[in-house]
Amino acid sequence: MTNSEVSMPAARATGSCLCGAVRYEVTGALRDVVLCHCAMCRRTHGHIGAYTATSKGSLRLTEMGGLKWYLSSEHARRGFCTECGGSLFFEPLTKDYLAIAAGTLDPPTGLKTVVQIHVASAGDYYRIDESIRQRPD
Repeated sequence: MTNSEVSMPAARATGSCLCGAVRYEVTGALRDVVLCHCAMCRRTHGHIGAYTATSKGSLRLTEMGGLKWYLSSEHARRGFCTECGGSLFFEPLTKDYLAIAAGTLDPPTGLKTVVQIHVASAGDYYRIDESIRQRPD
């Protein structure tokens, strides 16, 4: 079988950074959205982080000319676009999933926000949405 005869699984979702220098497809399930209020996410995104996630094997980069990874802690790295600065991915180094910034997905996503984490670290300039389940850490 040649490479042209190998069929790729159909994309369940697609997405990209603002300028399109990083594009991706997701072929597996996407987790509903988790809002993260930690200081690292707020500094990375300029506000809270909103992430879906999929297994690492379910994400396929279709354009990665601008992709750069930053080791943000001893536990995880973050993927962003070097062209437009868009934050795209959060990857725990010892887990088999990759978190995807929900705002980078092409609509319709079919996702909903289900929980907020690290609410004890929330910024002082906004209110926590009380209608969404919370975890302090």
